[in-house]
Amino acid sequence: MAIDQDSNAQEREGDTTASTDVDLREKQMFTTGEAAEVCRVSQQTIIRCFDSGRLKGFRVPGSRFRRIPRDELLRFMRENGIPTDTIEGGMKRILVVDDDENIVELFTDVLRRDGRYEVRTATTGYDAGVLTEQFQPDLMILDYMLPDINGNVVCKTIRKNPKYAKMKIIIVSGVVKQAEIDDLLASGADEFVKKPFNIEKLMSRIGEMVDA
Repeated sequence: MAIDQDSNAQEREGDTTASTDVDLREKQMFTTGEAAEVCRVSQQTIIRCFDSGRLKGFRVPGSRFRRIPRDELLRFMRENGIPTDTIEGGMKRILVVDDDENIVELFTDVLRRDGRYEVRTATTGYDAGVLTEQFQPDLMILDYMLPDINGNVVCKTIRKNPKYAKMKIIIVSGVVKQAEIDDLLASGADEFVKKPFNIEKLMSRIGEMVDA
């Protein structure tokens, strides 16, 4: 693909903020120069990927400068096997899947305050599948009873993909019958936690599982 030289020159002028002045782990929006730095590729490569639609973002109104949201840059890096430690600081990724707002808020608050985790949330099995592909979590906290499908179906779907073989899955549910619990574990879950649960004990177990 041909490179627009004028566009590149303008882009470089807009990327004068050095990474030494800005903590890239704190940024939510990246210039093409910053994206090139964290991906360890040339700025022209990032611009080509942006213009071809492989890397999504937007142009600053009234200019030709390109901007790339953090989540999109992370997706691009993971899909292309580029290490994300530069902007994640080695944080573990956790996906919380539950349609109970109180449960989601509890996990999100506790996990983010811990400081070791990057957290995303979903309320349906469908969204869990999409986010698993985009976010590639190290661990999923999964409710059994979801609005569209049950958690065991989500587990089976994920375990069919060898790319997620190392991802840990904790199913959280009010299920009490041992036969149902056995079925959940057989579907691919690594652990079952009954509601209501002790959040401190669960956080300790989460730490053990992601560090294993």
